[in-house]
Amino acid sequence: TWGIFGAEARWFDTRVSFMSNQKQQKPTLTGQRFKTRKRDEKERFDPSQFQESIVQGLNQSGTDLDAVGKFLDASGAKLDYRRYAETLFDILVAGGMLAPGGTLAEDMTPTEFCLFKAQEDIETMQAYAQVFNKLIRRYKYLEKGFEDEVKKLLLFLKGFSESECNKLAMLTGILLANGTISASILSSLFNENLVKEGVSASFAVKLFKSWLSERDFNSVAASLRKVGMDNRLLELFPANKRSCEHFSKYFNDAGLQELSGFVKNQQSIGTRKELQKEIEDQMSRGDPLKDIIAYTREEIKKNNISEQTMIGLIWASVMSSVEWNKKEELVTEQAIKHLKQYSPLLKAFTSQGLSELTLLLKIQEYCYDNIHFMKAFQKIVVLLYKADVLSEEPILKWYNEAHLAKGKSVFLDQMKAFVEWLKNAEEGGCCLLSLGSASLVENAAD
Repeated sequence: TWGIFGAEARWFDTRVSFMSNQKQQKPTLTGQRFKTRKRDEKERFDPSQFQESIVQGLNQSGTDLDAVGKFLDASGAKLDYRRYAETLFDILVAGGMLAPGGTLAEDMTPTEFCLFKAQEDIETMQAYAQVFNKLIRRYKYLEKGFEDEVKKLLLFLKGFSESECNKLAMLTGILLANGTISASILSSLFNENLVKEGVSASFAVKLFKSWLSERDFNSVAASLRKVGMDNRLLELFPANKRSCEHFSKYFNDAGLQELSGFVKNQQSIGTRKELQKEIEDQMSRGDPLKDIIAYTREEIKKNNISEQTMIGLIWASVMSSVEWNKKEELVTEQAIKHLKQYSPLLKAFTSQGLSELTLLLKIQEYCYDNIHFMKAFQKIVVLLYKADVLSEEPILKWYNEAHLAKGKSVFLDQMKAFVEWLKNAEEGGCCLLSLGSASLVENAAD
């Protein structure tokens, strides 16, 4: 019995051992190789061969810019423009690759057929601009790389000769006019070192002259506004010279009166916005009206602001200093109460008939733009008439000829009875007014 049991035990141990070995052993592949796809291999960045191909092509094309354009167009199919965009543009502008600071790298002989070696005249620069335009239209992916190149070139201005800077300024102005690059590239001119040494302002003069030779000033101004450069042009000068007066003199002397006038106007707009905000803050704090009037008069003198401009700012400030009810039937009552409070402030800056007319136009515009005020126009005008803010002549002038087109029929209809009352008052005198006409004024104002 023991012998049989022992044999079974040995068989069981053998079985367990076999199963254990089977569980631990896993199939393996020997001699396996992983082949990297060619498209996944990262090519080493080596612009030397690319530079050699471009320089050779430019040397063969020579001064024939049509041939240059055809060479660049054909080469885009064979050479990696996307990878070597900076190298490509460096060569087209300077003849070779540029080292930091704007000097040419010495590892290769540069080509003589490039922008910096071309003739310094507007016709030649226009021809070169066409080369860049055609190249970028053909290979749209070069747009960003080209803008980055121009920004870089502007930072290198101190490393270029006067003639090279002149050519670059003319070319940049033409490219801005054509829309090939945006005015955002001007941000490079605000570099502290360029500004400090007067390089930025000098370059800007040549650039704007070239730009304005291709486009009218309205187009230039629109391009500046689009990228927020309209309020930054004073930064072309160091902080101690960053004033409208200095800017105007510098650019007026260079024959760019439109540009200096534009900057002066932009600064004035900025000043007016700040002034309006300050008046609103004073109202929110509940400052006495006499203090607000004194402050505003001081600002008029300091910033040479006309009364007509100021009454527009005050009206905007008064109407922005309160949260208006959204219900039309309630907003009129709220407006009358609010304007009664601030009528002395409005009166202080309507000493001229033109100022009164300006205020009337602002009221019309506001009531039209804010639909809840459409029915409040006549009541507001009558209130301000009673408060001696508005007088007969400006109101009649507004009604007869000087009104805006905005809401014209609605507002003229509202004012018809009151205007008739004013005409009767002028012809027969206030003492002859009927009780009903006098009531019109009282009811409209209350």
